[in-house]
Amino acid sequence: MSGHHTSTAAILLCAGKGERLGAGVEKALAPLAGRPLFTWSLLALERCAAVDGIVVVGPVKKLREMLGACGLVPEKIVAWSEGGRERQDSVARGLRATPPEFATVVVHDCARALVTPELVGRVVADALAHGAAIAAVPLEDTLKRATLDRVEATVPRAGLWRAQTPQAFRRDWLEAAHAGARAKATDDAALVEALGHPVRITAGDALDFKITTSQDLALAQAWLSRAGG
Repeated sequence: MSGHHTSTAAILLCAGKGERLGAGVEKALAPLAGRPLFTWSLLALERCAAVDGIVVVGPVKKLREMLGACGLVPEKIVAWSEGGRERQDSVARGLRATPPEFATVVVHDCARALVTPELVGRVVADALAHGAAIAAVPLEDTLKRATLDRVEATVPRAGLWRAQTPQAFRRDWLEAAHAGARAKATDDAALVEALGHPVRITAGDALDFKITTSQDLALAQAWLSRAGG
């Protein structure tokens, strides 16, 4: 651990079931460009200088076996934890497994497999400066509020952002947010916002999309083979 700056741990969420992917395995283990999907973001975190330790949350035995089978030996993994029932439970478990010396925590979904070390570094830098930061991209599509048979309104897009991960926080803020969570939230920033803490927006990356369907997987595959893996 470098003693000069606050140490940052990344919680990598690999617990998603991935039913919509239809790959017949947990999403984290679905093959992407010759390796299990989760290894792409794991290695991005490994290569990011702003990340000092990694906590992997998911089916531990399978994840470790797959890593071994690929011959990958990440040096920054400091803990493993089984996932919880919901995403929020998995983050809470990852937090509990994170060693105490880490004062900043960055949460990332392994489904966003094309994340870059640069994006992680930008989010962590903003969180170190402001307490909390999330990667997000401005909405480009025209939004319609509608029922199936008719459009009721066109929603102005100004000021609307599509949240991504990584999301990074002061650890004490994130722990308090999880401890006090009254309702399920789809992202950690919502829990931290509920405590009244300002959350900074870091310019995200269109490539940092969430792989949910087999079509998404094919898109990521095409990008990786084009980029030479």
